[in-house]
Amino acid sequence: MRFKPFVEKYRPRNFKQVKGQELAIGKLDKFMKEWPKKKACILHGPPGTGKTTLAYTLAYFLDREIFELNASDFRSKDKLNEVLRPALKQESLFKKDKIILIDEVDGIVVDKGGLSELMYLIEGSHFPVIITANDIWGKDFNLLRKSAELIKLDEIDYRTISAILEEICKLEGLVVDKETLTAIAIKSRGDVRAAVNDLQSLCSHSVTAISERDKIESIFNVLRAVFKSPKPDNLLDIFDKLDMPLDEVFLWIEENIPYEYSGKERAEELYKAVNSLSMADVYRGRVRRQNYWRLFVYQNLLLSVGINVAKKKIYSTFTPYKRPTRILKIWMSNQKNKNKKSIIVKYAKYSHMSKKKAAKEFFFLPYIITKEFGEHLKLTEDEEKFLNELREAHLPAVREKM
Repeated sequence: MRFKPFVEKYRPRNFKQVKGQELAIGKLDKFMKEWPKKKACILHGPPGTGKTTLAYTLAYFLDREIFELNASDFRSKDKLNEVLRPALKQESLFKKDKIILIDEVDGIVVDKGGLSELMYLIEGSHFPVIITANDIWGKDFNLLRKSAELIKLDEIDYRTISAILEEICKLEGLVVDKETLTAIAIKSRGDVRAAVNDLQSLCSHSVTAISERDKIESIFNVLRAVFKSPKPDNLLDIFDKLDMPLDEVFLWIEENIPYEYSGKERAEELYKAVNSLSMADVYRGRVRRQNYWRLFVYQNLLLSVGINVAKKKIYSTFTPYKRPTRILKIWMSNQKNKNKKSIIVKYAKYSHMSKKKAAKEFFFLPYIITKEFGEHLKLTEDEEKFLNELREAHLPAVREKM
């Protein structure tokens, strides 16, 4: 993809370029000088404070290969052995030495022996191991904390973040007023990555006031832009102007891809568009499960630019976009479950039984909850209507059995 995110393009290449983490840099330098006194160190702190960046900067500074693994991908002891053991033993193919980076260790599967196996493998490592984590203070990580050097990274002051954004603007030739940069920095709450991504979204095509991000766009206009825009670089911040959750945007795009790329002659374009949507969903899953926020920008790129460039040429034909049918089904299912759960809770409390037992008896509730009983339970109008619908649906089957 020809659009390179600012967070990758301007990743620091030396420690002078790493701002606001001087204390952590000093401790990391000490760890490397004393290695193998301790085989691993843990860089921990809030998202976007530079944990992964610090590891890459160290590798670049020392001219070492860096071998990165994401701990949440280790679903079992066997998988950990298969992937990590060779990396900890084999010499670098391209450099004289290497560093092992285990990212997001707080996402590791503890109950499958992954954590204990990880600690065992680290003890036999031939190379320094750098571990990153957002939260390392869970009781499951007690032994890991004791065996590794702990290096805390703090949230970065908004003035430091504003200076970083200003430097990026100079390098990109962008003219953005200081008030806007300060607003982005404050909004990021110490997360440099989020601030840099916001800056790129804001300046993707033309510099506008930050308040423009609150402009509400119609979902139909957004769909037309994603599917038909002749300039993919206009789409980088397209979803920021939409007053709709991104999960719902996924459903709209999924519903309308077949209508946009219809016909045998567009089968290849349809395949590319669906594949881009699928990859965006993969990144969305990783962001959710692992708090791997630096992948968020790739999710948005695939969902907008990736789908847009699937077409071979610009089509001027009109496509009538449709509302996702899954939204209605999900809403109806949620409404049904909402009434069912609330009735179970009220019945369990009134009958002095567990909610689990009340749920098992739910089949009988439409018949034993009379109008008078319903008043004691303080059922709402919707809950009474729900029970009546169940009675009407079940009565024919009951009569047949009788």
